[in-house]
Amino acid sequence: MTRSALALVATGVALLLPGTTTAAQQVPISFHAWQSTADFNSGTYAGTTTASGAITLASKGTTNVTYTDGHYGDISAVAGTWTSPVYNPSLSFTELVSSWNADTPSGTWIQVEMRGLVDSGTWTKWYVMGRWAYGDDTIFRTSVGGQGDADGYVSIDTFFAKDHPLNHYQLRVTLYRTATSRKTPSLRRVGAVASDAPNQKPSIPTALGGAEGIVLNVPQYAQEIHAGEYPQYDGGGEAWCSPTSTSMVLGYWGALPPASEWSWVDPTYGDPWVDNTARQVFDYHYNGAGNWPFNTAYAGGRGLDAFVTQLRGLNEAEQFIKAGIPLVASVASNPNKLTGFLFDKGTNGHLLVIVGFTKTGDVVVNDPAATSDATVQRVYDRAEFERSWLPATGGIVYVTKPAGPPLPPGSPGNW
Repeated sequence: MTRSALALVATGVALLLPGTTTAAQQVPISFHAWQSTADFNSGTYAGTTTASGAITLASKGTTNVTYTDGHYGDISAVAGTWTSPVYNPSLSFTELVSSWNADTPSGTWIQVEMRGLVDSGTWTKWYVMGRWAYGDDTIFRTSVGGQGDADGYVSIDTFFAKDHPLNHYQLRVTLYRTATSRKTPSLRRVGAVASDAPNQKPSIPTALGGAEGIVLNVPQYAQEIHAGEYPQYDGGGEAWCSPTSTSMVLGYWGALPPASEWSWVDPTYGDPWVDNTARQVFDYHYNGAGNWPFNTAYAGGRGLDAFVTQLRGLNEAEQFIKAGIPLVASVASNPNKLTGFLFDKGTNGHLLVIVGFTKTGDVVVNDPAATSDATVQRVYDRAEFERSWLPATGGIVYVTKPAGPPLPPGSPGNW
């Protein structure tokens, strides 16, 4: 089952069929991130400190712990935490996706958790949202299953509330290094998008957003040319829509890794950086390469600012295209409901890159499901695309850019 299929099952949200329209409303979405010394100082340090605008392990106050990894076993480690202040997203939310950017040299890693405040005024427990390292030589990065209780549960990378919405949340990040390492992880950014997916009623199609006729020059990589390669990573290339899309965006920003990082890939394979990305984002619990924040964390490890959020429609996506920022979007589709879609039998989950818009407002995408790099780019009908994106995943996107260029102006609270 794909990443988006799990989300659909968890929320009970059905795909909107063509011809279905809904009344426009302000879809309940809120994004917030902590990403500067001032932001971090609003939280609580325990065995951590800030250095050069990032959170690192401190020289004092750390704790000696034993970390159990599914592959490496028990690891003697030194740990410290940073806990965010309580955040009020100004909405009652039923789901939350956290994302982060961190540098994790060999011998170091991080864990991200969240807890929420129930309407009754009681806090949930802390739920693990991910255990992350850029490489796989110290731990195997992983989501954590089996966390469900009366308040909610985590499906891969998304927290879902049970029966009652939440109205505030906190994030907690634990930084680790092995007992023998003298290096430290460095957390540059952590945030979350909170929303009320079951009550999202987007207006489809959205009004035009001003990016008509703009198409960004994003490299085109096809996942299908990797079919059968390294099946230990999510079955091989046929399932690599997310890492292939992430690779296209990294290529656009000139942030692909050096050849030394993907020298392990068979030299006869095309676009070897895609194989490498699949390995670097692979979730060893989910057994897949489509974990949303693991993909943005990998981009963050390549020096970019990257996060997961939700958009309310292509009119918001157009603001990013105008700013020169392509978006990786998570979609799902019923059979034959997205004209020209490479999955004519439909799919419960697929990632592709929004690279621009035609003069009439249809969306131009780099769809990695193509059988060759030369056939990756295609055009999808605006309304059909939005029906395959907004109801299915709540408009999930990866936003990835260098630290310099600003985000689009006029943020409506979800970036």
